[in-house]
Amino acid sequence: MSRWRMTPLLALLPILLSCSSPPEYQIVLKGGTVYDGSGNAPFVGDLAIDGDTIAAVLGYGTDGGDQGLRGITEIDVSGMAVSPGFINMLSWANESLLEDGRGESDLVQGVTLVVMGEGWSMGPLNNAMKAEMLEDQGDIQFDVAWTSFGGYLDHLVERGVSPNVASFVGATTVRIHELGYEDRAPTPEELDRMKALVRAAMEEGAVGLGTSLIYAPAFYADTEELIALASAAGEYGGMYISHMRSEGNAIMTAVEELITIAREAGVAAEIYHLKAAGQDNWPRLDDVIRKVESARAEGLRITADMYTYTAGATGLDAAMPPWVQEGGDQAWIARLQDPAIRRQVIREMRTPTDEWESLYLAAGSAENVLLVGFRADELKPLTGKTLAEVASERGVTPEDAAVDLLIANGADVSTVYFLMSEENVRKKIALPWISFGSDAEALSPEGVFLESNPHPRAYGNFARLLGRYVRDEGVIPLEEAVRKLTSQPAANLGLRGRGSLEPGFYADVVVFDPETVRDEATFAEPHRLAEGVAHVFVNGTHTVRDGAHTGALAGRVVRGPGWTGN
Repeated sequence: MSRWRMTPLLALLPILLSCSSPPEYQIVLKGGTVYDGSGNAPFVGDLAIDGDTIAAVLGYGTDGGDQGLRGITEIDVSGMAVSPGFINMLSWANESLLEDGRGESDLVQGVTLVVMGEGWSMGPLNNAMKAEMLEDQGDIQFDVAWTSFGGYLDHLVERGVSPNVASFVGATTVRIHELGYEDRAPTPEELDRMKALVRAAMEEGAVGLGTSLIYAPAFYADTEELIALASAAGEYGGMYISHMRSEGNAIMTAVEELITIAREAGVAAEIYHLKAAGQDNWPRLDDVIRKVESARAEGLRITADMYTYTAGATGLDAAMPPWVQEGGDQAWIARLQDPAIRRQVIREMRTPTDEWESLYLAAGSAENVLLVGFRADELKPLTGKTLAEVASERGVTPEDAAVDLLIANGADVSTVYFLMSEENVRKKIALPWISFGSDAEALSPEGVFLESNPHPRAYGNFARLLGRYVRDEGVIPLEEAVRKLTSQPAANLGLRGRGSLEPGFYADVVVFDPETVRDEATFAEPHRLAEGVAHVFVNGTHTVRDGAHTGALAGRVVRGPGWTGN
């Protein structure tokens, strides 16, 4: 528990009048162990905040001795770690922050910046896309009061959000904008318009171009199209980030494609949620690491991020071939209702292939496919059951059950797939070029969010790193974990004034107990907040106090290097 001391105003007068007295600050965190984000050894000292800025950092034993810094408000954080706010490199808070701007599941883990845009961004939109967004809403209902990429981020902040927000512009979004859901290459004129949309988004603050290539219609884009769009982002210093075309059977080809895009477009590139999916592919992670490190040795800026679990989460669309999904949800459902097409889809669901990414086959069995979210009220009682359980209850095959559920749900079904090995999770954490992302919404354990079960990474990804893998298993030192959560992703994104505890940087600051920080969420009980984070400041505003969200909504838009605004 923190110990507070408010200095009486009258007692400040002698200090203010004395030229030799230490400076006074608005807030001083006293006596914490400071992990400044550099990866260097920590030190015990004070950190001062004035307004939205870190005003001073002083280690004890330097000038000023052990007296430290003086503040109007002083918070005793002795025995606690003090670090920069964590950066969530892969957030799906797009809609959840419209429902509840607190982003509580992230904030109480120490996340102060969420980065969205895995293939899909909330702009730019055309009229058809806006109508579709309104029609396809699930439990979260919202008005689409924006059109442009930047307009969405501004809309979030105007409504009020606790974390800072940033986003990639989605290659899927600009493709739908110009081509809809068609499986074809863009014409030269269409590609020019797509590049213009990317450039406009970069000028509005996008941090780069994001892709998600296992999903339709992103799957339909060829490498040359992606190089063209990444080059447009690169004109503004933006990076390329990708859910690659394969994380399983064709993973090496997919890594080579990402490296080719980085080389040809002249941009930095990051692999979203690096993994080798499917037990037969687990040994391939070593080949992927060697390939990435060879590219880095060549001078290419290749990095990756990850989540700290052996299961991924997406939808049942990742169990079905992309060709059946052409044209969007309604066309997809209509095809599944054709008996001949249904039989063909089920045959392909059961057949190993390198032609498309089947997470259903990568999971190994229907017992490893967990159903966690439905739009249709009549299907919600199935939340938390495996595909095998539902198939058994209905007396059908798992593949038939998957098809029936998609038809009945009117679209995709949120699904968890158990795909990876613990050994590989530890191996990835130890890589120096890895950052971390939840690949999940920012939630609260209440209201509409309880209508479905998220992957526990939404509530536990960062605390799990610090508790299980740093403290309990010693996979990496705490100072290295903090670097991977803060200055490294900030540098990869080209952000200025974020990611380090330096005077003049924005006061995104986390205070946590290294001995007690831990994740509490499980697959059976995912809506459980993490423990061990005592205080979080976002732009200098106290947003988590003594482990509880204060309700403060001080988040801002964090713009990429191409932003042309003020």
